[in-house]
Amino acid sequence: MKKTINNSIALLPVLIIALALAFSSCQKDSDGSPDVNPGNPVLTSVSPASAAGGEMVTVLGTGLGDLQAVIFETDSIPTYLNPTLNTETSVLFRVPADAFGGNQNIILINSEGKVLNVPFNVLAFPIVTTVSNYNFEAGHHITLTGNNLNDVTSVKLTGTSDAATIVSQSRKEMVIEMPSTTVTMMTLDITNVTGLTTTTQEFVCLPNNFVMYTDAWGSGAYNSGVQSWSWGCSVSETSDDFKTGTKGLKVAYTDGGLSLFLGSDWADPMHVFTDWYTPSYISFWAKAVGSPATLTIASDSPPWDGTYSGAGEKVVDVPADVWTYFKFPSSVITGKYGRLNIKCALEKTVVFDDLIYID
Repeated sequence: MKKTINNSIALLPVLIIALALAFSSCQKDSDGSPDVNPGNPVLTSVSPASAAGGEMVTVLGTGLGDLQAVIFETDSIPTYLNPTLNTETSVLFRVPADAFGGNQNIILINSEGKVLNVPFNVLAFPIVTTVSNYNFEAGHHITLTGNNLNDVTSVKLTGTSDAATIVSQSRKEMVIEMPSTTVTMMTLDITNVTGLTTTTQEFVCLPNNFVMYTDAWGSGAYNSGVQSWSWGCSVSETSDDFKTGTKGLKVAYTDGGLSLFLGSDWADPMHVFTDWYTPSYISFWAKAVGSPATLTIASDSPPWDGTYSGAGEKVVDVPADVWTYFKFPSSVITGKYGRLNIKCALEKTVVFDDLIYID
């Protein structure tokens, strides 16, 4: 019995060492990463050979173990490297969302500082998320905000050869000067080193559409052009607050009602604006002063005369102290009418600009 106990005591250090090694091995593999050593990296293939931000890339080769960094060469943009996706013959990673577009190397670096350059083409199409204005005349500047705008080489009005001039550009912002055109409403075709993108935003050339107000009352359809036949409010031009040009239209509502009569003769003869002109959209910029305002846009249809039959309305909420763009199909108002009525039921002050009908 004594001998057996002595033998067990003698084996105890061996067991402790074995358990320690096993525990150490378990700790090393606890993150699930393969136990691979760095080597002399050699490229076999990369798939795909071009991709956009967020897409997965697979690099195959030899000696790829224990990589420490994956960097996209242009402006040294790193990407996250998951060690569980790195073996001696392959590595998987995603193109970083902020990678610059164009042909460049992906630089792989292992724990011994050895480097492998992998030729690759990052797809980074121009992206436009917001614009400073949708309306323009020739020579107006518009600021486009988004991504991948630093290498844009061309901006054209879609479907035309009319080209905007690039005034300034950076990765996130580009200022363009709009050209002369005969088009009423259009998108923009923007081309950079990756390729062409067509904006989702639509732009409107003011002189090519029916203007109710932008810096001045529009020429209108009849004798004296567009007029304000307003009631329950005070209407005045202001050079202190505007979106486009040099002036805005300030309306202080009291008991509700702003009517823009498209022509000077109302009753004799009866002028039916929609018999003469059929727009596709109604649009305007608006800013409520101090507090939000709810507006109702409808036709003015005198009930005592059968000439007019306008019906329907559009309700919009105007935020306080910030210019907001509104554009909606003119078909929300049906029938025949002569003027547009923009009403507010509460005592509010609203500034308007670029009140237009779009062809």
